[in-house]
Amino acid sequence: MSKQSRRAFLTAAVAVPTTAAVIGLTGGTAHAAKYSWPSTPLKIGSSGAHVTALQIRIAGYPGYNAVLATDGAFGQLTHNAVRRFQSAYGLAVDGVAGPATFGKLSSLESSDQTPIHFEYSEFLSRCDPNNFCGGKVGCATAKENARRTMWKLEAMRHALGDKAINISSGFRSSGCNAAVGGASNSRHMYGDAADLVGSHSFCTLARQARNHGFRQILGPGYPGHNDHVHVASGGSTWSAPNCM
Repeated sequence: MSKQSRRAFLTAAVAVPTTAAVIGLTGGTAHAAKYSWPSTPLKIGSSGAHVTALQIRIAGYPGYNAVLATDGAFGQLTHNAVRRFQSAYGLAVDGVAGPATFGKLSSLESSDQTPIHFEYSEFLSRCDPNNFCGGKVGCATAKENARRTMWKLEAMRHALGDKAINISSGFRSSGCNAAVGGASNSRHMYGDAADLVGSHSFCTLARQARNHGFRQILGPGYPGHNDHVHVASGGSTWSAPNCM
């Protein structure tokens, strides 16, 4: 499903431009160009901002029941995640992020540095339609948390055959969360949570999410989660009793 089609649903090659940041209409900072990757490969022992950018984009490939740190240090876990990403897209599998890997990442990225199949508007709720403010973290942090969650969802979407995954609820301000009856500690207030619906069964979504770096997964059989699957980059609970 295209971004335009999803927007309607919610409302009814390495060289790329240099990264720039501008203040966005939806709160916090929005990137004005795709990420500009380095001319030299990233591999075990590399460190710095380029490694962090890489880790954000491959965070959906940590392996089962694992989370990839975005710490700017290219170690074995990052190496393994690069290998999984390369395998998923039919690239040479060597765990080194070079021109082919950078090119594929760029092809998956929109000009605001979100993945091509997800966008900020999907994470904005009906009662917070214009910004990521009023939650448990600052506006810019909540928006960045949403972006990082999108990259995990992009990996999950690809693993499920590139069929649409739609978001029925994303960021919520504290007031919005209370109004919809959300838990007092809901990850939605941090911007790193998404409630998922779409062309897959809820149990398929709940099971697949376990491979893509989510710390919290709640699905069928968990109270209040029989009509969607909740995933979050924060938290610590996996529970979908009906999907055992």
